[in-house]
Amino acid sequence: MEVRQRILEVAIAQFARFGVRTITMEDLARQVGVSKKTIYQEFEDKKDLVTAVFAAILEQDQKRLAFIFEQADGVIEHLVQTSKMMRERLTSINPLVILEVQKYFPDAWNLFESFKEKTIQQDLFKVLERGKELGYFRPEIDSRVLARVRMDQITSAFDPKNFADPEFNLVEEQMIVLDHFLHGIFSEKGRQAYLTQKDLLN
Repeated sequence: MEVRQRILEVAIAQFARFGVRTITMEDLARQVGVSKKTIYQEFEDKKDLVTAVFAAILEQDQKRLAFIFEQADGVIEHLVQTSKMMRERLTSINPLVILEVQKYFPDAWNLFESFKEKTIQQDLFKVLERGKELGYFRPEIDSRVLARVRMDQITSAFDPKNFADPEFNLVEEQMIVLDHFLHGIFSEKGRQAYLTQKDLLN
């Protein structure tokens, strides 16, 4: 494995566990088993590294979304699998990371904002359109509007004030909101198909 990839993998794991600002370049060099000079040969500074880490994470998620969409009819499976993917991603990341990146690493956060609009929202639009064609969703729904609404539901959880609430559970809230969203657009066929696979979310 090349040095740059090793650095990124260690950085992803360390940032997710401890937060971005806590982990220094010296810490990463020690974890990877290279000198700090080697880190700086691959990345201009910490901001460059954090941006590269976010880019790597988003690339992984984009590949997973594309793979899920290609499976079977791609609608109910997509809903179940992307929900699992989102829960895994949220539970694997220290909430502090979200706050830190928003505040101190705007280039990295802008990558997420772009990914949200160009990848996730478009993916949702395609799934909603396919779901209408296959009879899983009510035919009168506006897929473009609802894709944007769903995207806003997901990202509203990243509001910093949520993390100041000791009773706030990011994953639980997202799963409840998703369930309400889906039952608002399902046809009876879609509702039954979803209920038969919902256990896969647990």
